[in-house]
Amino acid sequence: MTLRQFYDWQTEGGAKDVSRMVAALEEREISWCMIGGLAVNHWAQEPMATADVDLVIVSEKVDEAAEALKSIGFTENRFEWSINFKGESKVSIQISTEEMYMTFPSRSVPACVHGILMHVASLEDTLAGKLAAYMDPGRRRTKKLKDLLDIGRLVDTHPELIALIPEQVIAKLNNP
Repeated sequence: MTLRQFYDWQTEGGAKDVSRMVAALEEREISWCMIGGLAVNHWAQEPMATADVDLVIVSEKVDEAAEALKSIGFTENRFEWSINFKGESKVSIQISTEEMYMTFPSRSVPACVHGILMHVASLEDTLAGKLAAYMDPGRRRTKKLKDLLDIGRLVDTHPELIALIPEQVIAKLNNP
C-alpha cells in the first residue's frame, strides 16, 4: 500500500479531496502552503496520519480561493480566524486567516506529503506555527499536547531547531 493509498483509506477519500484542492489553487496560480500537521509530516522523520488539512493563502487571494473550492463542490463555513471546507471525505480543510501566517507562502517549499504534491511552510515557519499554537492560552489541552508532540517530532529530526524554542517549551519537551 502506498502512502497515498494509506492516507486515502484512513480519511475515507481524503487524498482525492486534497488533490482536488491543490489542483484548484494551482490552476488559479494562488500562492498558498500547508501548515500544521501536514507540514510537520513533511519535515519530521515519521509521518502521522491526520484528517485536518491546515493551510494559508496570501491574504489578497483568500476569497478567490474560497470561491474556487466552492466551485468544485466543497462546502464552506466561515469563522473569525479561519474558513473551513468539507468535501466528500473525512478531511477537514481549514484556511487560516491569522496574520502571523500571511508571509508563509512566500517561503514555502514543494513537497510530497502522503503521496500528494503540495507546498509546505518552511521548516522554521512550521516550527513557528506549532509554537504559536502550543503557547496559545485559549487552546484546548489535547490540542496543546499534540502541538508539543509535533514540536518534539521536528526537533528529533532537526536538532538545530532547539535554538529557536523558548526555555519553557524545552522544559516541557524534556519532562512531558
